[in-house]
Amino acid sequence: MTGILFAAAVALLFTLLGTPVAIRLFRVWGWGQRIREDGPHTHLEKMGTPTMGGVVVLAGLFAGYAAARGFSKVTGAGIALLVVVLGLGLLGFLDDLLKVRRQRSLGLSKTAKVIGQAIVAVVFAYLVLHHTSITSELSFVRDTGLHLGLFFFVWVFIMLAASSNAVNLTDGLDGLASGSSILVLAAYVIIAFWEFRHSCQLVDIPACYQQGITPSLDTAIVASSAMGAAAGFLWWNAAPARIFMGDTGALALGGLMAALAVTTSTQLLLIVLGGLFVFETTSVILQVASFRLFHRRIFRMAPIHHHFELLGWPEFTVIVRFWIIAGMAVALGLGLFYADFIARGGVG
Repeated sequence: MTGILFAAAVALLFTLLGTPVAIRLFRVWGWGQRIREDGPHTHLEKMGTPTMGGVVVLAGLFAGYAAARGFSKVTGAGIALLVVVLGLGLLGFLDDLLKVRRQRSLGLSKTAKVIGQAIVAVVFAYLVLHHTSITSELSFVRDTGLHLGLFFFVWVFIMLAASSNAVNLTDGLDGLASGSSILVLAAYVIIAFWEFRHSCQLVDIPACYQQGITPSLDTAIVASSAMGAAAGFLWWNAAPARIFMGDTGALALGGLMAALAVTTSTQLLLIVLGGLFVFETTSVILQVASFRLFHRRIFRMAPIHHHFELLGWPEFTVIVRFWIIAGMAVALGLGLFYADFIARGGVG
């Protein structure tokens, strides 16, 4: 527990104190945000706000993890998670950098993003299968017994791509994606720590978890480092934002959530825990499908947070209400996780 708290504290202090430095540097370097031309007019005032703040978030995450190394040894699970963060963070950084250089809100092509996400997913899946106790089984709140075989690699790609893109879509209002990510990451700190305390190596009950003591603790430390880093960054990213995390942070945090779902054997539970991100992504899918099939739009603008803005909701109202939705989804997901533990004879 000490290592988890220490990692979160170091990561939080790193981004809390380091983000103002990054803001000044990014302004000097001209790393300013480009705004969608078809977006709400109130967003035009954000043009030029420093972006790529995800660089600070990732640095804080690694700093928190490194600082907590004295509390638990590095495991295959921890390395696999960091590979996802680094790989998708680099992919997002290249996308952000192209946007800045081209002075447009378009960066890497869709094909390039998919290829990058696929490479990260394959490497992560290989590390998980060969250097952890995780199998190729499909999981909900724990393994279901359904082995995916080689399809596991495809499934991991779908999870990482969907989760990273979902967070990226949600990152359209000040602090919305970072604040919501903190809630989901906090849930995975709890889940990983719970599996650590109720490992089958410690307790011999039907409700125990097979991940192992050290890997579960290492997973919790990675999750707490990410949570702390995002929390420190949110101080500067909250409305009115002084910096945006860009694709660098959005892709990395979204991919990390999916990776945590794999290493904690809660793959399908991520749909519940990340309910807000599912809500945002679904609104885009429905909007595109409706326009292509019926040449009519369901929402005034997608993702759906912009729809409520165009209805006249103040930006901060949309953000807080969506945070509430994110919190309720996380509470429901944790409830399902704990209910399974109790149903199998576990005692808190």
